[in-house]
Amino acid sequence: MNNNDIDKQRLIDNWQQVNAQVGIACEQANKQSESVILLAVSKTKPAEMIAVLAEQGQRHFGENYLQEAIEKISTLKDSAKGTDIVWHYIGSIQRNKTRDIAEHFDWVQTVERDIIAKRLNDQRPDALPPLNVLIQVNIDNEDSKSGCLPAELPELINIVKGYERLQLRGLMIIPAKADTNAFARTKQLFEEIKAKHPELDNWDTLSMGMSGDMTEAIANGSTMVRVGTAIFGARA
Repeated sequence: MNNNDIDKQRLIDNWQQVNAQVGIACEQANKQSESVILLAVSKTKPAEMIAVLAEQGQRHFGENYLQEAIEKISTLKDSAKGTDIVWHYIGSIQRNKTRDIAEHFDWVQTVERDIIAKRLNDQRPDALPPLNVLIQVNIDNEDSKSGCLPAELPELINIVKGYERLQLRGLMIIPAKADTNAFARTKQLFEEIKAKHPELDNWDTLSMGMSGDMTEAIANGSTMVRVGTAIFGARA
C-alpha cells in the first residue's frame, strides 16, 4: 500500500473524532485531557498510515506482531516525525522475542512473569534509556487471556522494580466482555500498589479501555486508552 491508496482525510477525521471522544470523557471525569494518552493501535496497518497520523501530532503507537512492527519502525525512523514516535509493544511475549523487543520498543505493556522481565532487562541496550514496562493483569481470571493474577502481583512487582534497565510504570488489562467492574477493581489495585511502594517514582500509568469502552475506562482512572479500529478502520 502506498500513500495514494490511503484515504488520508478519513484517517485524520477518525483520529480527530477519537481525540474529541477522549476529551469529552476526561471532561465528564473531571480530568485534564492531557492526563490520558491515546495509544493508536496500528497492528496490521501500513507504515504510511502511521506517518500520516505522526504528521498530525499522534506520538504513541501500539504493535502486536514483532516482525511487522520492526519493519515499520525501521521504515519510519528516518522520516520527519519518526524520531517523535513512541513505540509500545502490546502483544504476547515469547522468550525468543525478548531481545528484539528490548532493542526496538520504548514501552512493553504485556509483562506477566519474571523470566520475561529479566530477559528484557538483560537485553536492553545500555545506549537506550530504561524500558518502560507495564504488568499485564488477568483481572477476570480468564483462561483465554494472558496476564498475571492479582494475587501474583506483589511478588512480581518486588522482582521487576529491582531491574535497573526497566522502568516499572503501572498496569494493563484486557477485561472480560461481560460487565465485571474490572476497571474499578484494577484502579483499586493500582492505588494499593502506589501506597505500598512509594519508592516507585514513575508509577503513573493505567492502560485500560479500547474503542468500545474507553469512556468507562477513563471514568475509572485510565491514563492510557488503546484504540485501533475507531482510528484505522477494521482490520483485514
